Amino acid sequence: QVQLVESGGGLVQAGGSLRLSCAASGRTLSSYAMGWFRQAPGKEREFVATITKSGGTTYYADSVKGRFTISRENARNTVYLQMNSLKPEDTAVYYCAATRKIVASRPGDYDYWGQGTQVTVSS
Repeated sequence: QVQLVESGGGLVQAGGSLRLSCAASGRTLSSYAMGWFRQAPGKEREFVATITKSGGTTYYADSVKGRFTISRENARNTVYLQMNSLKPEDTAVYYCAATRKIVASRPGDYDYWGQGTQVTVSS
């Protein structure tokens, strides 16, 4: 069992930056590939980024490629999402999730989820 807690969300102006953190407790995070997803009001949860267990490989949604960076510190049991050049369309609740798969981009492939953190980007 893994418990995930996101933090770092908030209100930022367009063009600004935020760094989200996802802290894990329970089993060690190094046993899981990790992902970030987001869900805007009235929309389905969508994939943002994923990182393999070692952190050696990452994948991004086209909408965030070049602006967002996923990383992890297994020694701290923490995963991060650095978000730069934020746009109003990035406004959503952001969730981190853990999967036993090598890597995954579908929400259904993830086994554990955090409660989410709100990110609001004003124009």
